[in-house]
Amino acid sequence: MRNSLTGGGGVAGSVVQAGAIHGGVHLHAPRVLPTPRQLPPCPRRLIGREADLAALDRSLSEDAGPADGTLVVTGPAGVGKTALAAQWLRGQSERFPDGQLYADLRGYAPGGPVDPAEALGAFLRAFGISPVPRSLAEGAALWRSLAAERRIAVLLDNASTAAQVRPLLPGSDGTVVVVTSRRRLTGLGMDGAVFRALEPLAPEASTEILADRVGGRRVADESVAAATVVDACAGLPLAICLAAARIAARPAQSLAATAEMLGRGTDRLAALDVEGETVRDLLDASYGVLEPAAARLYGLLGLLPFAEFTLANAAVLADTDLPGADRLLDGLIDVHLVEEKGPQRFRFHDLVRLHARACGSEVRGAAATRAALDRIVDWYLATATAAEAVVSPSHRTLARDHLTRPVLPAGGFADDSGAMAWLDEERDRLADVLRWCEELDRPAAAWQLADAMWPLFLRLRPAALWVEAHRIGLRAARAAGDRSGELRMLTSGGNGLRNAGDGAEAARWFGEALDLAGELGHPLAQADALYGLSQTHRMAGQLLQAAECLLRVVELREAQDYLRGSALARLAYGEVLLLADRAAEAVEPIERAGRELSSIEDDYEAARALAFLGLAHGRLGAYDLAEARLAEALAGFRAARSAHWEARTLEFAGLVEELRGRPEAARARFEQSLARYREVGATAEAAGLADRLAGHAEAATPRPGAPEA
Repeated sequence: MRNSLTGGGGVAGSVVQAGAIHGGVHLHAPRVLPTPRQLPPCPRRLIGREADLAALDRSLSEDAGPADGTLVVTGPAGVGKTALAAQWLRGQSERFPDGQLYADLRGYAPGGPVDPAEALGAFLRAFGISPVPRSLAEGAALWRSLAAERRIAVLLDNASTAAQVRPLLPGSDGTVVVVTSRRRLTGLGMDGAVFRALEPLAPEASTEILADRVGGRRVADESVAAATVVDACAGLPLAICLAAARIAARPAQSLAATAEMLGRGTDRLAALDVEGETVRDLLDASYGVLEPAAARLYGLLGLLPFAEFTLANAAVLADTDLPGADRLLDGLIDVHLVEEKGPQRFRFHDLVRLHARACGSEVRGAAATRAALDRIVDWYLATATAAEAVVSPSHRTLARDHLTRPVLPAGGFADDSGAMAWLDEERDRLADVLRWCEELDRPAAAWQLADAMWPLFLRLRPAALWVEAHRIGLRAARAAGDRSGELRMLTSGGNGLRNAGDGAEAARWFGEALDLAGELGHPLAQADALYGLSQTHRMAGQLLQAAECLLRVVELREAQDYLRGSALARLAYGEVLLLADRAAEAVEPIERAGRELSSIEDDYEAARALAFLGLAHGRLGAYDLAEARLAEALAGFRAARSAHWEARTLEFAGLVEELRGRPEAARARFEQSLARYREVGATAEAAGLADRLAGHAEAATPRPGAPEA
């Protein structure tokens, strides 16, 4: 029997065609699945990420190529990768009418990362395919076939490796995949992925988030406490949100109470905990994927007294060579526990540093850990001493006590410029290690490091650090019972106090040094102390006493055949004559000092002689000769990286221009000098010169400055 329809007839719905039916008939309509919209919730407003959202938008622009692609958003734990990716994909929903899929790949979860086959199965079931293929290859092929017919977006969250992600890439037109990870996932670059690394939020954006969560009035009323909270959260949105939740839950408690809690060092990680969600847990997860050697280095780096460190620091701690340290650091960078700041320079994010310190503290008492910390101290001591030997060889006379021998040798400096460049670049870390020596109970290393930093103090003149380092060094030398070290700290530290403007205490230090040198029978040390006393007399305007001290210093040093020392004393004597308006008498001792210093190739001190000689010739009216000598001196100081004496020489040049009757040229030189004084923190000199430029003070006799003891 055959049925047919003619005309406008039609059949709709379920139809059963049968010759006979016995029993019941049950009809089931096919299940219609909703279009998948699986993106996780995200903040209604994403604050501080406008530039990142715009960058993702550009990746889908016509200029960027085809609309399909893979975008990889990376960054440290808690920086807001998932929120950014979800927010951006929601804003692009019209581009993906066939669905937006989501999979948490749990790259750092305690149970380990998700098998790609599990995520594939979920994607296929979302489109009604069941059962799904058992093999990963078959499932991936079916996934690509399904995606080829659709315009969909996929968010793969918390990926651990490129291999985990690759089977989940649809690889078809009209699809976009956003991958988030704490790792860099550079392997996905071979698949044409575009990378976007998220940085911590700016303080302004962090404050706005806090105000959005706890109320703008509350933040405005306690702006100082709010700023402390924001600073403690270090730009991590998760940390800010956790702090805000804590504050919002305690409306009667001031922001200051939370700020105080967040200011307690490592307690900050514990304070950032709301209902079990913590910054510490996220960092623990990143730490948990490290290989043992990298994990050990992470903890050791956390114990360092500085947040920004070098490749050499890491090599010394790990007791390996530079390539080995680079490989270990690459593992830390890969999971965003360490940031690369420049060639061979790295740093911790503030909260990560607290976590690293906590990890290191767990094994701080171990012998291997203590040996690593001692290696860092010894490496800085040895390298600073090597720089000192190049820049100030006559000062390098005292022994050094090393407890370890790092595998990485101390720096070998080819010349004065390279040694000074290292001292300048490492200034902050040297200061931190010096302070750290007290905590590590390394008194000998403390005063010896202060001693080795002499070229830094002499050339760059960091007044506050000069004084602080020698106060620490003096305590340490006395604690170690080292009388020679104590004597060196008194004389070098007295110079620092004098240059910082504290003439009274400087005189006291030099007096103690003179007594101790006599007790120990060290004539050259007596000369050093007398030299220092001459400079304190000069500061006090007691020029006759200063001159008498310096002539005695010349005698003592010549008796010991110390040519350089006697030349420096003679140069200082010429300076005192200049201050006493006896320029004609000053020329001979200054010229002789310059010849003697040039004969021993002490270019820095010879340049100082040229500067004083230029000023003397200017005072005597020999302006062209003065200009020539000052130009030579200026070139010498620039080559030696001595910004302080560069500023001083520019000031001398301005004074000569004034004597020459050229006020505009003088002003230009003074302005150049003032800028350099301010750069090096020479506040007293800068203030005096600023007054001169502003016309608030009469032109005064220059302060030629203090030479090396």
